[in-house]
Parts: sequence; C-alpha cells; structure tokens
Amino acid sequence: MAKKRPQTKSERPTPIDGEIPVVGAREPCPCGSGRRYKACHGRAAAHAMTELVHRPFEGLPGEGDWVALRELVPAATVELTLKDGLPEGVPSVTLATVLPMAWPALRRDDGSVLIGLQNDTASGDLSRDLADTLLRALQAEPGTPVKGRRAPADGPRLQDVLDLTAPFEPVVQSGFEFWVPDAENATPEVTASLERANAAAIPTAKLTGVDAAYWCETPEKNHLRWVMQHPEEQLLDALARLHAAGRSNLGEGTRLVGSFRAHALTVPVWDLPSGVTADDVEKPAAEFAERLAAALATTEPLTPEERRARGGLTNRQVTLN
Repeated sequence: MAKKRPQTKSERPTPIDGEIPVVGAREPCPCGSGRRYKACHGRAAAHAMTELVHRPFEGLPGEGDWVALRELVPAATVELTLKDGLPEGVPSVTLATVLPMAWPALRRDDGSVLIGLQNDTASGDLSRDLADTLLRALQAEPGTPVKGRRAPADGPRLQDVLDLTAPFEPVVQSGFEFWVPDAENATPEVTASLERANAAAIPTAKLTGVDAAYWCETPEKNHLRWVMQHPEEQLLDALARLHAAGRSNLGEGTRLVGSFRAHALTVPVWDLPSGVTADDVEKPAAEFAERLAAALATTEPLTPEERRARGGLTNRQVTLN
C-alpha cells in the first residue's frame, strides 16, 4: 500500500479570517480540508503557541486574588472597571470564576457582560486571551455566549484594557445563582444545573484582615490557602525561619503543611481542625502576617534547623501551572 503523502504547507487550506479556531484535536479542521484538526491547522497552532507568560496578572490590582479566583475559589464575582469606561448599552462587566457550559464569556439580555476566569486558553498568555474575550463580549449581541479563540499575538492584555487604579474586590458566592438574573423563577432545567454546580462547590470564604487568603471547608479538615506576592526564595526562607521556631501555625491544632506555586506566586497552605471557621483564623492570620514581615526582613543565613525546615517545605511544593 502506498504511503499517504503528507500535505505540505502550501497545500493546506487557510481559514478565511486567518484565525486558528479552538476545536478538538480529532474534529474536522475548520478550514474545510477534510482532515482532522491535529493533522492540519492544529500543527500550526501547536507551533504558534505564544511564549508562556508565567505571571499573567502581574501589574493588575489584586494580583493574588486574580490567582486565587483562577485556581482556588469555586464561585466568586468581581465588578471590573474598564480604562476607557463602559460602552453604550453595557451596564456592567463582571468577572466570574466559571460560567455555565464553561463559556468564556456571556453577553446577557440586558447587555451586561460576564467573563469566565477558569477556562482553558489557547495561547501562552492568559491575560491576552482574557482581554480578547472581554473585548469581543462587549461587541456581542445581547443574549449570546462568546466562544474561545486564540487571541492575536499583538492584541491588548488585561493590563491595557482595565482601569489599573480601580480596586479589585472579589465577592465569594455561596453558589452559582449569579448565573441567572432570577434564580428563584428559573426553568427546571436551569434549576437542576444550578443544584449540580452548587453541590460540587467547596464552601469557601475570603479573609478580610489580610490580602488574598481563602479559607475552605472539606469533609475531614479545613484549610487556609494564602496567595503571597513576596519573592519566592525570600518567602520560603522566612517561612522556614518561622517553622523552625514553632511560629508558623495559626493557632492550636493548625499546621503549615507546605505550599504550591500558581502563576509564579507562592501559596502556603495550612491544615485547620474541622471546627475552625474563617472568622476563627482572622486574628491568627493577621498576627502571622506580622511575624512573617519580621522574618522577611531578616538577612542572616539560615541555621541548620531552618535549612531542614525549608527543605521540608520545598519538598512538598507543587506547581499548578
């Protein structure tokens, strides 16, 4: 049997608009070649990946909260302020952790815009992809979702689109009722979808006394996950100093168990007894922040005990992205 001659670049049809749509690898290529996407324009897409931006939210107000809402929080919303103001017919723009059907964005019937943060993106720059989705959502017809796509390599980023002087104030939601304007009078199908989403969401609360710290409740124990923007090596040294001195906990029965890395920021994690609520750790967290500030200011080399503590913390560190 003769081998199938591979299709050359010159033979490969090009999409009319020149964009590379987001489709499944085994689906037919949107260019109309009849080949699977992964064997046609999917190859170009793989090689066209923009350079990975490890810290996509750097420079935005509330960078730690952006990371938390992307990686940790099931249901939350934030009202966004655009640098050039809201276009006519758009009463508001709201960032949400996730939207129904995993839509990247939705233009509601009233013209308002919802943007989903916990979606897969097509390039290596999450900020650019989100800005592209936002700008397209502003132009979408009311009542329609916005599909994902690869943002133009020279397109604006969130840092170019949002008002960098406006505060970033997440509101952690108890469920996903924010998906629909009138959840109490939703159709049975929508109600069932909301019930399934709400049942899967882990109860979560944002601490008010420190930045980007989120308590969550799980069946066996509770946790505090705290997104910190300090330089990683300096932060790990400081945590090791406190851990070796027995001052890294947040009260009786609590324990610093390690950390993970998300979008180039370090996220220490504490185990909490199941009865410890978010309110219970507000004061201990504020006191820990003071101890951490002092440890961060220390420049002496780590002692052998502190080095062992640091090794224990880093050995348990994982990277989410």
